[in-house]
Amino acid sequence: MIVEAGLHDSPPAPRTGGWSALWSGRPMRARLMVVAVIINAVAALVSGAVIILKARTATQVETAASLAVAEPLVAETLQVLQDAPVSGLFPILDLRFRTVRHVRVSLLDAAGAPVVTGDEARRRSGEVKPRAPAWFARMIAPPVQRHEVPLVLRGTRIGTALVTTEPGDEIDEIWGYALALGLTGAALSLAMLATLYLAFGRLLSPLARLADGLTRLEQQDYSPRLDRPDTRELAVIAARFNRLAEALEAARAANRDLNRRLLTAQDDERRRTALELHDEFGPCLFALEANSSSIARIGATLDEPARGRLRQRTDDIAAIVRRVQVINRGLLSRLRPAGLGQAPLAQCLDLLLRDLARHNPGVTIEGRFAPLRRGYGDLVDLTVYRCVQEGVTNALRHARAAAIRVEVAEAADGTRLDLSVSDDGIGLAPEPALGHGLPGMRERVAALGGRLAIAGAAAGTVLSVAIPIEPPGAGEAAA
Repeated sequence: MIVEAGLHDSPPAPRTGGWSALWSGRPMRARLMVVAVIINAVAALVSGAVIILKARTATQVETAASLAVAEPLVAETLQVLQDAPVSGLFPILDLRFRTVRHVRVSLLDAAGAPVVTGDEARRRSGEVKPRAPAWFARMIAPPVQRHEVPLVLRGTRIGTALVTTEPGDEIDEIWGYALALGLTGAALSLAMLATLYLAFGRLLSPLARLADGLTRLEQQDYSPRLDRPDTRELAVIAARFNRLAEALEAARAANRDLNRRLLTAQDDERRRTALELHDEFGPCLFALEANSSSIARIGATLDEPARGRLRQRTDDIAAIVRRVQVINRGLLSRLRPAGLGQAPLAQCLDLLLRDLARHNPGVTIEGRFAPLRRGYGDLVDLTVYRCVQEGVTNALRHARAAAIRVEVAEAADGTRLDLSVSDDGIGLAPEPALGHGLPGMRERVAALGGRLAIAGAAAGTVLSVAIPIEPPGAGEAAA
């Protein structure tokens, strides 16, 4: 678990049931593609319905026309062949009826028996099965019609021509047309969907960059700027995002400058207070102690019981003075660590750890300070000192650690000071209670433009601090 200043996780979006659960939370690109697919599907259904209705009407017209042609054809053939023998009439009629489409003509003799000529038998044996599926044929095919045309030769009825509508070839042609149209439409739809997918990705890519920029803003990183997209609406959003980032960055800079000045004012006030305590209060306490000793020496010349009573009073005064001196030294240490600013920073930190180890003999406290400069300025030095002091104190009070390790080092480029305090204690609580120490450290670190984080390790806790510093060439000499 990591606790970091200024970082909060957004709560998950609420989930809804039903169809909305399949739609909510989906990427905009996916939603637009679903809408495009639905539009294509509806267009395909409407086009199919129109094709079927038109095809059904056309088939009815074609079969009706073929049926109307068949009867005059029989009468014309019989009129031409009045002098022909009866045996040759049926093959000739069969040949004439082959040219008529969308109908089937069956010849019956005078007794009503089917007459099958050799040519017709060969034709039937070589018939090709329809290409259209049965379901398509059922939707297209009109009702079957049958007409009986009597065959009269020289005044005698020699048979009957049974004309039946048969729109199979017309349905096959419509099926081929519909299949070609459907395949062409499917290919065009797939090409259109692929084009839309790429186009949506290009159009919506600025939104992904916007989301990434907002995430960085949430993490208090105000440096990202968005390029101006080609789309006017997205360009307006990008411009406003950039202005917002600039305003937040300026506000943070102003706030950081204000905090730095407040810290400087506080440190100056503490320095003056410590100086007054040291220069004014300390000599007064020393004078009280000296006067108490003088009074004790004078009282030694008196007789009993006045000498005993006076000695008791001078001993009480001396004890009170020593107690006040201890309190004064503690106040001085809290207001301004001794030697900070006069001695090298590494030496001050080492003395701090030795003092803490002396007061906690059961805990091993180690410090590793890479070659550091003599100092990094009052604010940075005091912030590093306070972070080490507060981090080790928290580990001693709350972590029940047996070993504490402190490391302070400059980054490789010399622009950052890294500090870590790690222990082998019980780790972080699920909901750690925050006192005044950790918020105070965060405020100081944030005022310097740094970052502070507390992480639970495999065993124990790690406090990490990164503070930006000026490079060595900025006027500070390396230690």
